[in-house]
Amino acid sequence: MLDKKIADMLVDQVNKELYSGYLYLDFANYFEDEGLEGFAHWYEIQAMEERDHALMIRRYLIDNGVRVTFGAIAKPDKVFKTHLDPLEAGLEHEKYVTSLITAIYAEAFGKKDFKTMQFLDWFVKEQGEEEKNADDLIKKLKLFGNDSKGLYLLNQELMGRVYNAPAAAE
Repeated sequence: MLDKKIADMLVDQVNKELYSGYLYLDFANYFEDEGLEGFAHWYEIQAMEERDHALMIRRYLIDNGVRVTFGAIAKPDKVFKTHLDPLEAGLEHEKYVTSLITAIYAEAFGKKDFKTMQFLDWFVKEQGEEEKNADDLIKKLKLFGNDSKGLYLLNQELMGRVYNAPAAAE
C-alpha cells in the first residue's frame, strides 16, 4: 500500500500530465494557424506522450490499490506573438514537470518507498530527455527561423517525427 501523501502526489501528477497534453495541443493549434504543420505535428506527438505518462502513473496507482480521481483540466492561457514563444513556454513547462517528479521522488526517498522510486526512475530519465528536446528545438528555431527556407526545412523535419509509445515503466 502506498503512503497517502505519495499516492496523493501521484494522483495530482496524473492530472498534471493530462494538462500537459492539453497545453501541447494548444501549441499545435497555434502552429496550425501559422501554417507550420510540422511544428503542430511535433506538439501533437508531445500531447500523446503526456497522455501516455498520465496512463502509466494511473496504472501504477491502480496496481497499488489507489483510486484515481480526475480534476478539471485548466484552459491554457498563453498568448503567442512569435514562433519562439510556444517553444520557450514548452521548455519552462517541462522544467516545471521535472520539479514535480523530483518532489514525488524526494518524498518516496524520505519514506523509503523504493518501489515508487524505481517506478519514477523512468520519469526522471524521460524528463531529462524532454528538457533536452525542448531546448534543442529552441536552438534550431533561433538558428533557422528567421530564414524562410530554413524555417521551411525545420518544419519539414518536424513533420517526420514518429510517435513511439513508451515502454512501461517497471
